[in-house]
Amino acid sequence: MEINVIRFNSKNTELLNEAFKIRTTVFVEEQNVSKEIEYDGLDEEAIHYLVFADKKPIGTGRRRYTEEGIKLERFAVYKEYRGKNAGAKLMEYILNELLPTNQKIYMNAQSAVVRFYEKYGFKIVGDRFIEANIEHYKMLYNK
Repeated sequence: MEINVIRFNSKNTELLNEAFKIRTTVFVEEQNVSKEIEYDGLDEEAIHYLVFADKKPIGTGRRRYTEEGIKLERFAVYKEYRGKNAGAKLMEYILNELLPTNQKIYMNAQSAVVRFYEKYGFKIVGDRFIEANIEHYKMLYNK
C-alpha cells in the first residue's frame, strides 16, 4: 500500500469535501460528535491535509495559527486504515513542514491516542478535560 500526504487550503473544495467525508464518518458517526461542534467555522482559515492509500483518501487533519502557536486539529483516519501507518505519515509530513518555523506546536488530543502523539515528541500539559463529550489532554510538541 502506497501512502501519500498532500496539503491544501479551503479554496480546494473537492479536497475539502473529501476531508469532510472522513471527519463526518470518524467524528460525527463513530464518536457521536455533533455536526455543530465538528464544523466550527474555522476550516476557511486552516491548512488542511489528506492522506491517500493507493490514491484513495483515507485520513485527514488540519492546522491553524492561534494566539498560542500552531494548533493541530481534526486528525481522523477511516477505521479500516488505522494502525497501517496513515496517521504516522500524516504526523511526519506536518512536523517536517512545521519544525523549521520554530513555532510552538500544540493540540487537544483524545485520551485514546495520547500515546501515539507522544511517539512524535508531544507531551501532556495540564489536566484531563472533556471536549465534545470525549476525554482530551492538551499536548505540546517538546522535542
